[in-house]
Amino acid sequence: MSSLSDLINLNLCDFTDKIIAEYIWVGGSGTDVRSKARTISGPTSDPSKLPKWNYDGSSTGQAPGQDSEVILYPQAIFRDPFRKGNNILVICDSYTPAGEAIPTNKRHGAAKIFRHPDVVAEEPWYGIEQEYTLLQKDVKWPLGWPIGGFPGPQGPYYCGAGADKTFGRDIVDAHYKACLYAGVNISGINAEVMPGQWEFQVGPSVGISAADELWVARYILERITEMAGVVLSFDPKPIQGDWNGAGAHTNYSTKSMRKEGGYEVIKKAIEKLGVRHKEHIAAYGEGNERRLTGRHETADINSFLWGVANRGASIRVGRDTEKAGKGYFEDRRPASNMDPYTVTSMIAETTILWNP
Repeated sequence: MSSLSDLINLNLCDFTDKIIAEYIWVGGSGTDVRSKARTISGPTSDPSKLPKWNYDGSSTGQAPGQDSEVILYPQAIFRDPFRKGNNILVICDSYTPAGEAIPTNKRHGAAKIFRHPDVVAEEPWYGIEQEYTLLQKDVKWPLGWPIGGFPGPQGPYYCGAGADKTFGRDIVDAHYKACLYAGVNISGINAEVMPGQWEFQVGPSVGISAADELWVARYILERITEMAGVVLSFDPKPIQGDWNGAGAHTNYSTKSMRKEGGYEVIKKAIEKLGVRHKEHIAAYGEGNERRLTGRHETADINSFLWGVANRGASIRVGRDTEKAGKGYFEDRRPASNMDPYTVTSMIAETTILWNP
């Protein structure tokens, strides 16, 4: 009899043209990922060639029990690093049987903004820095921390090395390689300031693809931590007290910002973001008020501040951008649990389409 690992690692390409497609969507909380698999007749790289599917929305908090069917529309395809071969991961969004986007489908509204001719012309680029915390499964306490106790104060952990400074590197490296295999434009990883906390970066990616890639990268990380018996947390302040929170800093530029004279365009865009600060904060993640305190490399949630090389600001402009007179800026306000469809499209809408 074959071992379980032998069966898991079967290469279907040797025996059939059929592939397995893992349909992935965002659940009712707006932060959870759900998925289920189906057999497809052959390989494809075009999501429009994949069939629509349905799921029980009453079990995900997205539909009432008496009318529970929700329809999945395939939107983006990635290689499957778990099943390998021609098998795929499919990012989907969710609709009623009548074809209306359900309220938790943030991709639908984002796609409208990114299809706008003025936004298309500006080619918005995004680089998202996703911070997260690894927790011990049974006690929900950060990986590497003594149970019920605390490690030494922050300082040696950021980008650190060593058994007493970094915890979970095997998970982080497995995720890094799995994302590259899948076709995610992952650009790097690093240990964060709080022990047990890490970051990966997605981008630069254009338009809605940045959000698609971040969601599939989150899904892949959920699967890897599941295999490792570790809990993944996107809580923006997992440990209260003198510990850094977790954000999703969003780097952004447009074609006009990347051209000569772009620094003036950047300053005008930041001015617009300041005017709409409250609207953005309201959409930038649950529990963000616990993180944006004005301490631990954040600006106070009720204030809007920007500066060059200032990690205590709402918006940070890099020294290289200031020196070159063009480039990008970083919105440091989004929480680690933010919806990237909401954040990326809102930044584009405010800076490109909105006229105060």
